[in-house]
Amino acid sequence: MASERPLRPVTWSARHDRRVQPEQDDRWYAVRSLFRIAGEPESAYEERITLWRADSPEEAFDRAEAEAVEYAEFIGATYLADFGQSYHLADAPPRDGAEVFSLVRDRALPPNAYVDRFFVTGQERQQ
Repeated sequence: MASERPLRPVTWSARHDRRVQPEQDDRWYAVRSLFRIAGEPESAYEERITLWRADSPEEAFDRAEAEAVEYAEFIGATYLADFGQSYHLADAPPRDGAEVFSLVRDRALPPNAYVDRFFVTGQERQQ
């Protein structure tokens, strides 16, 4: 199963919190998954971030993908497997305030235009 799937990027693996010792790093990953909920005239898209303790990004993806398939079936959605992302938690094991995902985009946009384009488009439904 894993060999047929295209490779997905592991975006970041920063260790910025000096309170976490390297030997405490239990290999936690946040995996971002994308789902399409078909509708008329528009479809909805849901992004989810789930946490996984795994020995590698590939193992985290495999486990997240199996859960995503079940989740998609449960909510009546399509799991868009080609769009996943993984993030190795810098603050592992997870604790209060731990960063679970980070995505950096390079854009020549002022802050309000960036937020309008990528963050708050007016079409979101948050849970």
